Amino acid sequence: MFNQAREIRNKYIREEMWPSIFCTGCGIGNVLNYALRAIDEIGLDIDKVTFCSGIGCSSRLPGYIEADGLHTTHGRALAFATGVKLAAPDLSVVVFTGDGDMAGIGGNHFIHAARRNADITVICINNYTYGMTGGQCSPTTPGESKTTTTPYGNLEEPFDLCRLAIGAGAPFVARWTVGYPYETVNAIKAAMETKGFAFVELLVPCPTGYGKENRLKDARASWEWYKQNTITAADLRALSPEERAKNEKIVVGTIWHQDRPELTARYAEAVKTIS
Repeated sequence: MFNQAREIRNKYIREEMWPSIFCTGCGIGNVLNYALRAIDEIGLDIDKVTFCSGIGCSSRLPGYIEADGLHTTHGRALAFATGVKLAAPDLSVVVFTGDGDMAGIGGNHFIHAARRNADITVICINNYTYGMTGGQCSPTTPGESKTTTTPYGNLEEPFDLCRLAIGAGAPFVARWTVGYPYETVNAIKAAMETKGFAFVELLVPCPTGYGKENRLKDARASWEWYKQNTITAADLRALSPEERAKNEKIVVGTIWHQDRPELTARYAEAVKTIS
């Protein structure tokens, strides 16, 4: 799969966007790589895919892709994406967003987009910080972590974005770190093939905005932290009930998959009844 990097680049990436703006050790470029490979393996027509994003480092990704995209206002990517899908249901709609963009200012749009269940694939790049605007605390910053706005440690409980998505009604929810390339590509493929609001949370190191405040500025240290602090859903199930109850690691894998009626199909049927 990963020996076709040049082919993927030449097929999907705007040449004028190189070199990348991302910091050394940042995992956002990996996310772009995985998403394009998922699109390529499924065989989606890139001319029939629209990419939406808000504001932040992760939201710059649509600009790299030789395809139609909407770079929208802060936190509003899901609202725009819902509008695109309802107006042009034949398009595949993919959202690149971040923990601050989606769960902070865009939190209300997030829960209602999941509730409405339009056929949208949401790739949330969670780096625990507002990386582009100064490294402030975000809704997902782990407890006790230091940021530019929590110099004594974060005292707030962070959101679990996957649990929030499930509670709001998303039919497909997965979480991976960028250290699982094959699994992440397969998760994005499954999300894109789900009819409804599919949510993939990707835990991504931010060595500049988050890492420098938490002794994880070195890229290797960041990636090792994710390795030591996560457990796959399959490995968790293999533990005894007592061990599972004590688990404090972040669970990665497919967290939830249960089909629900999709919004644009229901809307089309409703229009027929009044035509």
